[in-house]
Amino acid sequence: MRYDPIDPQLFISNRKRFIEHLPAGALAVFNANDIMPTNADGTLPLVQNRDLFYLSGVDQEETILVLFPDAYNPAHREILFVVETNEHLARWEGAKLTQDQATEQTGIQTVFWLSDFEKIFKDLMSQAKTVFLNSNEHLRASSPVETRDQRFRKWIMEQYPMHHYDRSAPIMHRLRAIKSPIEVEIMRKASAINTKAFNRVLKFLKPGVMEYELEAEFIHEYKRNGSPDFSYTPIIASGASACVLHYIENDKECKDGDLVLFDCGNWYANYASDVTRCFPVNGRFSDRQKQVYNAVLRVMKASMELLRPGNQLHEYHKEVGELMTKELLDLKLIDAIDVKNQDPNWPAYKKYFMHGTSHYIGLDVHDVGLWTEKMEAGNVFTCEPGIYIPEEGIGIRIEDDIVIGEKENINLTAGIPKEVEEIEEMMNS
Repeated sequence: MRYDPIDPQLFISNRKRFIEHLPAGALAVFNANDIMPTNADGTLPLVQNRDLFYLSGVDQEETILVLFPDAYNPAHREILFVVETNEHLARWEGAKLTQDQATEQTGIQTVFWLSDFEKIFKDLMSQAKTVFLNSNEHLRASSPVETRDQRFRKWIMEQYPMHHYDRSAPIMHRLRAIKSPIEVEIMRKASAINTKAFNRVLKFLKPGVMEYELEAEFIHEYKRNGSPDFSYTPIIASGASACVLHYIENDKECKDGDLVLFDCGNWYANYASDVTRCFPVNGRFSDRQKQVYNAVLRVMKASMELLRPGNQLHEYHKEVGELMTKELLDLKLIDAIDVKNQDPNWPAYKKYFMHGTSHYIGLDVHDVGLWTEKMEAGNVFTCEPGIYIPEEGIGIRIEDDIVIGEKENINLTAGIPKEVEEIEEMMNS
């Protein structure tokens, strides 16, 4: 484990909050993710099922969590099933969690080996009225691969067709949208590592450097600080490539006079950081670059003021659109006639700012949350306005990670320079 141990009280509290949403007689099951194959005998590193991790803190494959608060046997109200270590596993892959280690890590007192699952589960199902099953219901989810959760769903409905079934996802989206103080502290650590990486790259950038060399500087700083990898495929886009929103080739030379857009994040203890900055290759913004950059920065600062308890995300995005419209009018990229004749479903500003401004962030970069409800203290959002002008070869986006507080917000990534003067001074020092 590359990260510091997490206080198991986080997972104890998360399970307690989840159970409060279950009706009488309900049982819930959460499965670990699969280790995904590549080619031949290759595999990718495990990316744990975030809901299982949220409720248990277990970062190990082939794990099952069962929550059954009304179980007749009090010891069966929280059960964790893990793979039993054997000599072969220990020799080739390293020892898995012992039962005592699993209890220490999760706060779950009842830990069985996975080989006992079907026998014990049969007894639990004889008592349960409803079964809550987990699924990926993220609004952007699209996966052609059958997951362990999906295979389990087929198996349980075939074995126990007369039970009632329900969805855990709506409960998990509600719970995960509000970050506890322990979670915020973990996200601080992720952001602190990302801050080190951005500040390292800021001093490394110069004409002639390749985008992939900059990518290497990020991963070097991540790994040496206990962060295993990028939290998403990094975007390091110089010049006109910054106008391609999901540019991931990172194979161009950084040329004198261009800007480089860095959209880079990292993991720490399964929690994500997600930051975007734009830096001038030669250490100085041109007048036009500065003009556009400061327009984006003004929208960002005003948008962050709108991320407050009681505001609503859809309304917030409309307000940000109005802020951006004013800036684009001042930049003469659109005019009053464009605004007057705009399609309400695709306003004039969308020509140069076509993506959303904020999304939930946490255990996933695009974390689950409640898009139809009002913002609350404990929500964590990105704030990332941008202006993209392909005809000028300028693409600028600035992004920070913001924890909404009762009285004031916390900017987790404020330590990464974003004022023009600050960036130029650091690059030329």
